[in-house]
Amino acid sequence: MIIMAIDYGKVRTGLAICDKKEILPFPIGVIEEKNMEILCNKITEKTTENNVELVIIGLPKNMDGSLGESAKSAKKLGEKLKAKTDINIDFWDERKTTVTAHEYLNQTNTRGKKRKSIIDTVSATIILQNYLDYRKKNRV
Repeated sequence: MIIMAIDYGKVRTGLAICDKKEILPFPIGVIEEKNMEILCNKITEKTTENNVELVIIGLPKNMDGSLGESAKSAKKLGEKLKAKTDINIDFWDERKTTVTAHEYLNQTNTRGKKRKSIIDTVSATIILQNYLDYRKKNRV
């Protein structure tokens, strides 16, 4: 199944997809868009282009597990996407994903504008990898 992961942000939203066998997640870019309606249209185009069968949206929960403003915005994005497409939408706890993405970029010495332009797609790839690991372990 081709799965797309989304790391939603108010300015930049990172995207990643996996292969049909759910083995390898890879980044497919960042959409720079503040307007959620336009963002949904652009994401919908990407799902069509890539034959996506499931969308996973990173849910940025607070460390205590509660949902803050960012998580509520991610939920709203999911609702809007669901209204535009018949693809199933699910959410995945993304706590500490950005921290992990920064660690990966530190290891590769990626700095400055390059880092800022790819951090969200790296985060989306990590979200997807974590989700794929869960599916494999639990045979979902």
